[in-house]
Amino acid sequence: MNDYLLSLLLGIIEGLTEFLPVSSTAHLRIAEALLGVDLGNGYWKMFTIVIQLGAILCLPLYFRKRIGGFLGSFPRGHQGDRTWLTHPLSLTLIAFVVTAAPSLLLTKVIGKHLESLVVMGTSLVVGGVVMGIVDALCGTGRPGHPFRTQDMEEMNILQAVWIGACQILSAVFPGTSRSMSTIAAGQVAGMTRASALEFSFFLSMPTMAAATLYDLYKSVIPHHGVNPLGATHVDSHGWVLLGIGFVASFAVAYGSVAWFMRWVRTRGFAAFAVYRILAGAFVLAWVWRWVG
Repeated sequence: MNDYLLSLLLGIIEGLTEFLPVSSTAHLRIAEALLGVDLGNGYWKMFTIVIQLGAILCLPLYFRKRIGGFLGSFPRGHQGDRTWLTHPLSLTLIAFVVTAAPSLLLTKVIGKHLESLVVMGTSLVVGGVVMGIVDALCGTGRPGHPFRTQDMEEMNILQAVWIGACQILSAVFPGTSRSMSTIAAGQVAGMTRASALEFSFFLSMPTMAAATLYDLYKSVIPHHGVNPLGATHVDSHGWVLLGIGFVASFAVAYGSVAWFMRWVRTRGFAAFAVYRILAGAFVLAWVWRWVG
């Protein structure tokens, strides 16, 4: 495939799947395997990281008014009932710390699983089943069991810690999906679909930014005298490909977030659960039959 078309296609896939509960990591690895991209090539590893950064940067832009409101109300909150520890921004940071510390310690485990299509396929299926069950049981308010948390400003520390802990699974097992983990965890903790989804987006900002920048650092900085990108530097052609993928990922991710927010408020996550199961089953069948 033409390199320019390949970079555009991978950027679109990243933008479409980064914030949907379907795992962008799994979709990128599957697409790269199907398209014959060398997963061991340092440049394409860096390319994957760069286009992920493009998707991440759409969130501060999309939520700029919400972020501005939170910054202006810190630490008391809009209702005046928050503290420096229970404000939504503080809870986001707490959940991030709960996720980041164990994930950093488990980097060796994460590295072993990162390229495994079997792990990704299995995680897609299991995550789809879990998401479908959780959304069916917790997605709508039941008589006598109203939602405890309608908005991020109503969250508590225990919910933030629980969601952060559940997100560790997505770091260790690619294919689980950060958004799936946080959304399902939020629903179990008594949050509405919309509030769980919004907190998932806010938690994605520091979590994904830290993980992506760390991966980018490892990809471009020589370690023990070895440059992960190889002996040659990225040429002009390589920079153009990075630019195409970055811009495509940013633009598509922005549209994806806007669409996803509207969809979830009225239709829930059932369709994504079904998609995960079907996609995971396809991956496992493909690996066992054609790859061996």
